Amino acid sequence: MSGAAIVILLVLILIALIVLIAVLLRRRAPRAAAPAAPVPRDPFAPGDQVAGDPRTLKAGDMVEYLGVRYFVRGSVRLREGGYTWSEHLLDADTIEGTKVWISVEEDPDLEVVWWTEYDIGDLTPTERTITVEGVEYRRDEHGTADYTSEGTTGLGVQGRVEYVDYEGPRGKYLSFEQYGGGRWEAGLGERVPTGAMTIYPGGGA
Repeated sequence: MSGAAIVILLVLILIALIVLIAVLLRRRAPRAAAPAAPVPRDPFAPGDQVAGDPRTLKAGDMVEYLGVRYFVRGSVRLREGGYTWSEHLLDADTIEGTKVWISVEEDPDLEVVWWTEYDIGDLTPTERTITVEGVEYRRDEHGTADYTSEGTTGLGVQGRVEYVDYEGPRGKYLSFEQYGGGRWEAGLGERVPTGAMTIYPGGGA
């Protein structure tokens, strides 16, 4: 065999080895994972309503609403049958002598309502419609719930409360509550708009 033939043969063998090595390396290389399918997501999830999850509110947390910051002083957890909701008392130093609360419930969508104590005088929730400060409210719900209290709320550790809820126009509410058969207390509520509230978890979160 001539020298030229030997060189050509060596070149062919070298090319074959290079191709074989490339095939083996390709087989050993990990395949890129297929892109994960997007996870179905509720467009009305709590994260889109407020910064932070209001369902986890507790004493010691801080809430910022309409440019004012409040501390959560205590919470009332309520249960009626299989339905639960919560109410949270806020530090209301900026509103002299008036209690401010936040209620949080899912029915099924998350609803956060800002409540201000209202002096009802002799008014009781016996009528189907009640007009307060020029706004007409229609009775929506009436029931009795068991509650437990945490932190500072002005209530005992546990008990029962009768409530009557009225609904007005454009996210306005009127609610009556009677704890342990005592006097009726009332509050005027407004639904918290999307993105209007920020929650800062307190210690122990």
